[in-house]
Amino acid sequence: MEYRTEHDSMGEVRVPADRYWGAQTQRSLENFRIGAGKETMPEEIIKAFGHLKKAAAAVNNRMVPERMTEEKLGYIAAACDEVISGKLSEHFPLVVFQTGSGTQSNMNANEVIANRANELAGRKLCHPNDDVNMSQSSNDTFPTAMHIAAVTVCEDRVIPASNRLITAFRKLEKENEGIVKSGRTHLQDAVPIRFSQEISGWRSSLETDIEMINRAIEPLRKLALGGTAVGTGLNCPEGFDEAAAQKISELTGKRFVTAENKFHALSSRDEMVFAHGALKALACDLMKIANDVRWLASGPRLGLGEITIPANEPGSSIMPGKVNPTQCEAVTMVACQVMGNDAAVSMAASQGNFELNVFMPVRAYDFIQSARLLADAMVSFCDNCVTGIRANREKMHDNLHNSLMLVTALNPYIGYEKAAETAKKAYAEGISLYDACVSRG
Repeated sequence: MEYRTEHDSMGEVRVPADRYWGAQTQRSLENFRIGAGKETMPEEIIKAFGHLKKAAAAVNNRMVPERMTEEKLGYIAAACDEVISGKLSEHFPLVVFQTGSGTQSNMNANEVIANRANELAGRKLCHPNDDVNMSQSSNDTFPTAMHIAAVTVCEDRVIPASNRLITAFRKLEKENEGIVKSGRTHLQDAVPIRFSQEISGWRSSLETDIEMINRAIEPLRKLALGGTAVGTGLNCPEGFDEAAAQKISELTGKRFVTAENKFHALSSRDEMVFAHGALKALACDLMKIANDVRWLASGPRLGLGEITIPANEPGSSIMPGKVNPTQCEAVTMVACQVMGNDAAVSMAASQGNFELNVFMPVRAYDFIQSARLLADAMVSFCDNCVTGIRANREKMHDNLHNSLMLVTALNPYIGYEKAAETAKKAYAEGISLYDACVSRG
């Protein structure tokens, strides 16, 4: 492998000649060999850096054109576009478990954009710190990238996937409107319910989750950019923060505003905790729905067997013909991962000190992983399970008419205690509620 020599304030470093990153990125690679290069910075964060660096350059060009010239802006913007498109993804190798401020990932972005801009210019025109990082600090760029990525992944992936599953449940409701079955509470027989009503509960849970996610991402629209190192905005032109937020909104197509209090924006991560809580609520509902489906499909002969689900693959390496509720199991595992991520996000947010919270990379990684997994799991569950659910009408009819809880309808006529005695008699003697009631006069 060929190398070139790069330098930073600590001296010279050898960097692979075919990579756009520089000395600070290389130092991070060498100093943080954690996770075998698997837990790298999410692509959503990298893309967000592309947007914010492009926005910052545009605003700097407007406010300090003597430093951010039209020529520099043109080449930096072009390099940022390549970052946003994913063309330069291989030049962002850093792992999540690095400095807690995300400084090394910010410098990774600065170095890649500067070196690519210089390559496009054909000469050394742009400096990573002086130009690409102008009016910024890692301490305000990483929280900004985190918020941009979080809003984007929720709006572009989680909510559409939720709506897809909602549509499938709504269709299933219509297909099963006339079917009455036994309800269940505490895993015990309960009073009758229409199967369509049971499905509507699943659908409405997801609709409520979307409402909560939409409310929870509103605080994430507030960006820290402009606070620089500690929230005072040192080395940042007046009005840069508002202009940068507006430019980021234009570039992303998402609504963002500058945070009113930059000291809060740098030192607290409560918005991420709140938003991830909404993702956890969705995970909890998906856990419940998936468990309902696999309970109802249990059997086929020795379980509830009230519905059938698609047989997507063989269920056992030893038991021929066995079919398992694999999509349900995948959803429930995802839900467990999201709940674990919520604990990590919460712990990380509680560990900040003074003017900065330094657990940002792991929080960003876990948040985005949760959103990705939830979106993927809902699409898979929808397409490979829910759309193929079919009611076993005969089994539902038999279970309904064998249920002792039909006696509840007698309460207004014979009273709770006599109704309870009737149910117990029917159960003990193995007879119908009708026969037990008549035999007691």
